[in-house]
Amino acid sequence: MARLEGVVRPGLSLAGVVFYFVRRQLGRVVRPVRIHALSPQNLRGYALMEGAQESADAIPRSVKKLGQVRVATRVGCPF
Repeated sequence: MARLEGVVRPGLSLAGVVFYFVRRQLGRVVRPVRIHALSPQNLRGYALMEGAQESADAIPRSVKKLGQVRVATRVGCPF
């Protein structure tokens, strides 16, 4: 069990916008995003990093997804 629960109800803030897009993409808001939302500056940096990684087009999107699944499998991530 994690020590930090993170933000549960973000309200009308940057966290609310990020939660909306994460929920739309993954179907739920994952714990790392909730924990990053405890600090608005940290959440902003995290969102910019994720956006930059998604928009990078040096390799095809299908290869990126395959890499994400492989890394998740290696580290024991449930999704």
